[in-house]
Amino acid sequence: MSETLDVRRRELKYRISLAESLRAQQLLSQVLPGDANNGPDGYTVRSLYFDTLRNRDYEEKEDGLERRKKVRLRVYSPTAAVAKLELKEKDGAWQRKQSLVLPREAAERLLRGDYGPLAALDQPLAQQLYRLMLEELYRPVCTVEYRRYAFVVPANDIRITFDRHLTAGEGIPALFDEEDFLYPVGAPDDVTMEVKFNRFLFSYIRDLLEGVEKLPVSYSKYVMSRRISHTFG
Repeated sequence: MSETLDVRRRELKYRISLAESLRAQQLLSQVLPGDANNGPDGYTVRSLYFDTLRNRDYEEKEDGLERRKKVRLRVYSPTAAVAKLELKEKDGAWQRKQSLVLPREAAERLLRGDYGPLAALDQPLAQQLYRLMLEELYRPVCTVEYRRYAFVVPANDIRITFDRHLTAGEGIPALFDEEDFLYPVGAPDDVTMEVKFNRFLFSYIRDLLEGVEKLPVSYSKYVMSRRISHTFG
């Protein structure tokens, strides 16, 4: 039986410089526990995004709609034995992320446009995604990868993440490809800091973050990775 996860929380995004992100990580590390997956340089996140033939999810994000969604497969290494199929839905300031953990073979079938593995699972999320992806003609469109360093506070499901070295590749649904086929996206000095929490953010964490030089933003890594080719393609 595949594992399912369901998370609801707020998500605030900021752009900060690389130097400021290193300072902020040093500051937070004195108070907050790091993610168990952190190495000296964080860890890799690679996602394969799906979209409709008319790129509806991309267009809804560009149009700034309050209610929208994204569908993606996510791994933390190209040699991973499993992948997470995620349905991420936004409604105003709140996010809901539902995840379905699939074996690698099932994920590879989804990359080929075969959604049969979802139909075979007796789980509401699997059945919902099967109908959505089949009826609305979803197909893999873009791979996105970056390095993440994260802090975690289990209470209120708080996560503070620093994402850098954003790279992407379109037209190649190679989630498990070990060769370097991705190109840089954005400026080398750019870091995205995300602050995620359920209900409220503890005041001591809020006070720590007040001292970080940051600029609120609303972009998504998926949109950034597709914007140039989608605009001029």
